[in-house]
Amino acid sequence: MLPTLFTFRRCPYAMRARWAIQVADVAVKMHEVALRDKPSVMLEASPKGTVPVLVLPDGRVIDESLEIMLWALKQHDPEGWLKPSSGNLANMLALIEACESAFKPHLDRYKYPSRYKSEWTSPLDDQSATALTAAGTGVVFSEQSFSDAHFNAAQEFLRQLSLGLTEAPALGGATPALADFAIVPFVRQMARHDRPRFEQAVPATLLYWMDRLLARADFEAVMTKQI
Repeated sequence: MLPTLFTFRRCPYAMRARWAIQVADVAVKMHEVALRDKPSVMLEASPKGTVPVLVLPDGRVIDESLEIMLWALKQHDPEGWLKPSSGNLANMLALIEACESAFKPHLDRYKYPSRYKSEWTSPLDDQSATALTAAGTGVVFSEQSFSDAHFNAAQEFLRQLSLGLTEAPALGGATPALADFAIVPFVRQMARHDRPRFEQAVPATLLYWMDRLLARADFEAVMTKQI
């Protein structure tokens, strides 16, 4: 009996989990879900209802994408994703956490500003408004200006990534490692929302890094629609 991965093709969290499983060459049954009609078996395994969810044959459940990546790579890591040529695993995990805390909230509000309407006129002591003020954007009052402010605020994390990429071709050093594959799906998500704007805003080193990773055959394989 194979482990079952509940996934959604376009979700960046699910992308990175599938990518690690693909590279590790671990046999897993993929179950593509419709987010508006989540299967009861997935919800029973993980009541929070978000993908990816990995259900192991012994009944254990892993429902965090990074933990699924680590689960797969600890079984087989042919490309050395867990052993970067620069730094160590702890450094990569810290960078992935920084993506989650310093980039992802801005990405979500840039792409989906209508979901955060309550924040458009947030008082200055609101955490989100305070973060924007600290970034020099001030408080915003319309959907478009809210989206623009978060696009601009997200650039700080991308600039930090690009600084590292001026010293080495990948976040892992000479070759891509865990941090590269865990972070690039989220950078891709921002780029796809408005590619011309993204290209104008970010350093060329970041664009080259992103496009090179997304051109890999294994990424194409994990993004192929399941029939």
